[in-house]
Amino acid sequence: QLQLVESGGALVHAGGSLRLSCAVSGFTRDYYAIGWFRQAPGKEREGVSCISSSGSSTNYADSVKGRFTISGDNAKNTVYLQMNSLKPEDTAVYYCAAGITTVRAVCLMKRNLMDYWGQGTQVTVSS
Repeated sequence: QLQLVESGGALVHAGGSLRLSCAVSGFTRDYYAIGWFRQAPGKEREGVSCISSSGSSTNYADSVKGRFTISGDNAKNTVYLQMNSLKPEDTAVYYCAAGITTVRAVCLMKRNLMDYWGQGTQVTVSS
């Protein structure tokens, strides 16, 4: 079983930056990839970015490419999402999730492939 806890959400002005953290605890013998998702009011939860268990593979939604960067710190069991040049349309609750994989280099960014979820952290970008 894995537990995930997000932090770092806040209210920022457009053009600003935030760094979200996803602390992973618990134990599993399986490899797992970490994905960041977001859900805006009235919209479905969408994949934003992901990183593989090995850290060698990452992926980004088109809407955040060039602005967001995902990274991991194995020593701290934490995955980060650095968000720059924030826009009002980035406003959402951001969730991190872990998906069990059989290959270390696989990156998962689809909601139905994730097995464990955090509780979410609110990001609000004012115009």
